[in-house]
Order: sequence, then structure tokens, then C-alpha cells
Amino acid sequence: MSLDPSPAPITVRIKDACRMTGIGRSKLYLLIAEGAIETIKVGSMTLIPGASIEAFIQSRQHGCCAPFQAV
Repeated sequence: MSLDPSPAPITVRIKDACRMTGIGRSKLYLLIAEGAIETIKVGSMTLIPGASIEAFIQSRQHGCCAPFQAV
């Protein structure tokens, strides 16, 4: 049994979430304000749980929510 030397992070910063999803920073903050993506504050740092990003993407793929509109 070998351990993965670089496990996937459980949370990411705003910049990384934008890069991962292709969503712009302003749109990401709008989605956060709407409650579509959850955040965790640690001091002044804003972290986004990877599970929240995955859930958001899954919800858009299955069409259970309002259609995503690019800014």
C-alpha cells in the first residue's frame, strides 16, 4: 500500500477556484453571495471547499438549478 505523495486539497483559495473552474473572479464572488458556492473564512483568507465546487458543477451538469449565465 502506497500513500499518494500529493493528495488533492480539501479547500482552495479564490484564485485557484477560478483557475480550476474557468469562472471569473467577479462571477465566483457573485455565486458565493448567492449561496451557490460555500466558503470558509480563516482570518482574512477565504477558502472554498473542493466538495462545494464539485457540488456546484454537478448541479449545473444535471440541470437541477437555474442555468449558469456567463458574465
